[in-house]
Amino acid sequence: MPSKRRLPAAVVLLSGGLDSATTLFIARARGFRCHALLVDYGQRHRRELEAARRVARAAGCPAQVVRLRLPWGGSALTDRRVAVPLGRSTAQMARGIPATYVPARNTLFLSLALGYAETLGATRVFIGANFLDYSGYPDCRPAFYRAFTAVARQGTRTGVEGRAIRIETPLIRLTKTQIIRRGFRLGVPYALTWSCYLGGRRPCGRCDSCRLRAKGFREAGVADPALAA
Repeated sequence: MPSKRRLPAAVVLLSGGLDSATTLFIARARGFRCHALLVDYGQRHRRELEAARRVARAAGCPAQVVRLRLPWGGSALTDRRVAVPLGRSTAQMARGIPATYVPARNTLFLSLALGYAETLGATRVFIGANFLDYSGYPDCRPAFYRAFTAVARQGTRTGVEGRAIRIETPLIRLTKTQIIRRGFRLGVPYALTWSCYLGGRRPCGRCDSCRLRAKGFREAGVADPALAA
């Protein structure tokens, strides 16, 4: 086994939710020395950041927090005056872009992760984007990540020197059920994760994120450890 120091480095965007936690453990299983990047962007609650710190500790990787304020609002996740959609069916989620979309969020996050990766000498940036079971966000589509990969090649020192940092989206074409099953095989501590848009002591069970998560565990045939906890 190679020593830890010889492992290639990777930056993993970690929100504290199910998808990003699974992505972290996938990157670790692939032999990367992972550095978690947490973004405090003025989101509606602190639960997901707390969850991200716990997941990073469980994975044994350092967690770097970047604080980013978006004073213009524009999303139910950053502006409490905007209501979080509740009780929507998966068919309704597939139509249009919901109020929980944060304008250009993944573009901002990937740019931060790319800068961090260059500083570390990392060869990869991992993000838990998912195209199948999602709420219609435009920055979760494969075309967006292909375009951002081109940006990374053209707009960084590593890119123009022929050492472009790769953007990895291992969950992009998986269903929530497939993600959960893979996560269980990898030992992802789902009890530590948080997906609910509303915060609170327990998940609301009504927002898009809660409903997609519940559907995934139900179809995987396993109980959600976070609810048991």
